[in-house]
Amino acid sequence: MLAIYVLFWAFSVFLVLPFGVRTSEEAGARHVPGTAESAPHEFSLRRVLLRTTIVATVLFALFVGNYEFGWVPANTFDFFDAANAIG
Repeated sequence: MLAIYVLFWAFSVFLVLPFGVRTSEEAGARHVPGTAESAPHEFSLRRVLLRTTIVATVLFALFVGNYEFGWVPANTFDFFDAANAIG
């Protein structure tokens, strides 16, 4: 289960990274020559790690809940099974 949590955590990093990012122009600061205009003005690794851990934990809890209680069974996504065909 730890390996699955690590996968959720790694996926969550990419979900969390774009949120809360402000460029130098948006922050009202001068643009530093040599940097991309889309570069973040300030990067807080601690904030990203905290947000990522929270998102990953929630998603993992939903995953474990579904695994334990079977809210959405695997055969729901079997689109090629003739028994599940509509019509």
